[in-house]
Amino acid sequence: MAAALLALSLFFVQYCILISGGPHPLDPLTVSEINHLKRIIDSSAGSNFSYNYVELVEPDKETVLRWLSSTTEDDASGRTSSKSLPPRRARVITRLNTTTTTRQVIVNLNAGRISKESTVHGHGYPVHTSEELQRAADLPFGDARFKDSVRRRGLRLDEVACLPLSVGWFGEKRSKRIVRDICCYRNGTVNIYARPIEGISLLIDLDTMKVMDYVDRFQAMPLPGAEGTDYRGVKSDAPRKPKPIGLVQPDGPSFLIDGHTIEWVNWVLHARFDARAGLVISTASVYDPEKGKYRRVLYQGHASETFVPYMDPSLDWGYRTFLDLGDFGFGKWAYSLQPNVDCPPAAAYMDGTLVGADGRPVVVPNVLCVFERYAGDVSWRHTELLIPNRVIREVRPEVTLVIRMVASVGNYDYIQDWEFKQSGSIKVGVSLTGIMEMKGVPFTTTEQIREEVYGTLVAPNTVAVNHDHFISYYLDVDIDGEHNSFVKAKMETARAEGESGRRSFWRVVRETAKREGDARMRLGSEAADLVVVNPNKKTERGNPVGYRLLTAPSATSLLSDDDYPQIRAGFCKYHVWVSPYEASERWAAGEFTDMSHGDDGLPIWTRKNRSIENKDIVLWHTVGFHHIPYQEDFPVMPSLHGGFELRPSNFFESNPLLHLEPSKLVRGCKAAT
Repeated sequence: MAAALLALSLFFVQYCILISGGPHPLDPLTVSEINHLKRIIDSSAGSNFSYNYVELVEPDKETVLRWLSSTTEDDASGRTSSKSLPPRRARVITRLNTTTTTRQVIVNLNAGRISKESTVHGHGYPVHTSEELQRAADLPFGDARFKDSVRRRGLRLDEVACLPLSVGWFGEKRSKRIVRDICCYRNGTVNIYARPIEGISLLIDLDTMKVMDYVDRFQAMPLPGAEGTDYRGVKSDAPRKPKPIGLVQPDGPSFLIDGHTIEWVNWVLHARFDARAGLVISTASVYDPEKGKYRRVLYQGHASETFVPYMDPSLDWGYRTFLDLGDFGFGKWAYSLQPNVDCPPAAAYMDGTLVGADGRPVVVPNVLCVFERYAGDVSWRHTELLIPNRVIREVRPEVTLVIRMVASVGNYDYIQDWEFKQSGSIKVGVSLTGIMEMKGVPFTTTEQIREEVYGTLVAPNTVAVNHDHFISYYLDVDIDGEHNSFVKAKMETARAEGESGRRSFWRVVRETAKREGDARMRLGSEAADLVVVNPNKKTERGNPVGYRLLTAPSATSLLSDDDYPQIRAGFCKYHVWVSPYEASERWAAGEFTDMSHGDDGLPIWTRKNRSIENKDIVLWHTVGFHHIPYQEDFPVMPSLHGGFELRPSNFFESNPLLHLEPSKLVRGCKAAT
C-alpha cells in the first residue's frame, strides 16, 4: 500500500509534493553560500562590523508555488527533478563598529553583489551575537571593583561565572545598547543558577564593551549551598529498576529525506534551521487517497517569539522580561542532539549552519532530528457487539512523524516538536525543562519568611522566582489554496421545545471574521471551534474544507496594559490573532526586540484592521504558562508540556486512515502476532 501511494504521488504533483532531486527554494543558506556572501560584503563594505543575524531571503510566495509545481519527469529514474531555482538572496543585519548603527544588507548571491543596503531606524536592536555575549560575560573579571566584591564575600574568583541578560525598556531614554551581568558561584556544582551571588550587577555597553555602571549592594546574604544541586548521574531509590525500552524498526524508518524535503506515508514537507526561529516547517501537504492527490495545508510555520517575564519587581529582578527569539535567537542557542537520548535510535539528523559575528559559517551537527513515534496510542478503534454471533474489533495503532529541535536559552531548554499524523493532523508541542532562575535568601524554611519573596523556597537559602512563558507561533495556513477565512463556530445554549422533556440544547452559530479585530481571542471566554476554511472549496456534501485549531488550556498575561514589558510583548494579551499574509510580518514582538519600545509587532500591525475574509491569511497562536515553582522543579525541572493541534475539519470526504495501511507492530525484532 505504501509503495502504491508513493507511485501515485509521482503523478499528482501539487505545491510541495515533488520528491526533489536537488535543492529547494526554501533551503537554508549553505556553507559555500555564506562564504560567498562574506566575500561579497567584504569587497564592497569592508569588515568593520558584526554579523548579528543572517537569513535566507525567501522568494515571494507566488514564485515558490510556481517553482514547486513546475517539474519535469526523469523517465530513467521515475523521479521528478526541478527546474532552475529562483535567485538566491541573503539578508544580513549588521552593527557597524565605528558608528554603532544597525544596517540591513541584501545580497544577491547569483549576481555576486549587494542589491540593497540601508540604515535601520527606530527603537530596538538586533539579536545579540554569541561572541559579544561571551565577551560581556568575561568583562567583570578585569574590573578591580568586581574582584574586590568577590574577595569581600570570601569567594574564589576562578569559581565565579557571569551571565549577560537583556535589560528591556522601562520608559527611559537610552542611546546605548546594553546588557546587565549577574554572577553565580560554581565550587562543587555544575548548576550555576542554583548559587546566585546576590547584590552584584554590572551594566555593560555592548558596542564599546565597557562597564557603564557597577553596583554592589553588599548584603550578608547566605550563598546557597552546592549540596543537592547537581543534576548529573543517577541514584535509583525506586523499588523496581526500569528495563530497557525502545521503538524497534527492523526494516528501517518509513520516511525519506532528500535534502530538506521529507516524505512520510501521506505527508510531504520541508524543514530547515534558522538562527532566530530555530525549526521552520514549510510547504506541508497531505495526500488525499480519495482524490488521488496531495493537498496544501501549511505554507510555513515556526515559533515567532517568546516572552518570559519574572514576577519579582525588585531592582535586581524587575528588568528580567525576556523576548528570547528576538534578544538571543532560538537557533543561535540550539545544540547538537544526543542520539538515543534526545531522539530515538532510528532517528535521522540534519545539520544546521549559523553565521558567526565575523561572517564565517559555523556548522552545528545533528541540530534537527526526524523520527517516527509510537507510544502505544490508538489512532482509532471500535468494538461492535450487535452483529449476530460475532464480535467485531478494529483497532489501529497511532504512529506519527516528528521533527525536533532543542534550544537551550540560558537556564531554560525548549524542546520543539512538529508532529504529523496520518489522519492529517499537525501537532505542535513545546516542552519546558532546564533550570529555574533562583535568588539567595536568608531563609531555610517557610516559617521564617515574613516578607514577600515573589516565589517558592525550593531549597535552603534558595527561592525560585515566579514567572511566565509565552510562546507565539506563526502559522501561514494554506488550506487547499491561499484564499482562506477564519470561522468561529460558537456553541450557544437554546431552549428546547417539544415532547422529549428536554429543556435546553446547544446549537452552532458560525461567524466568519471579516477583519483582524474580529479574529483576536482570549481562549476560555466562550465555547467555540476555531476553523480556517477555504470558502472556495467544498466537500461532496457541501461543507467548506477546513482545518481547526485545537488548543490546550493556556495562560494569558496578567500584567497591566500600561506595564512596559507588556507593551513590548503585546502579542500575549490574546491567544489567537489572524492577519493577512505579509512577507515582512513574521515576528510577533517586532523585528528588533532588544530594548524595543513596543512600536512594532502583531498588535501594531493589526491596528490597521485589514480584511481577512477569503484572503491569504496567517493564524497566530500563543501558548502560555504561569509557572509557580515547586520543590520538584529543583534542581532541574521535569518537562512541562504545552501545544496545540491543527486538525482536518471537513477537509477529507471521510476518515483518511481507512485508506492507509496501518503500521505493523513488532516485538523484539519480529512482527507481533
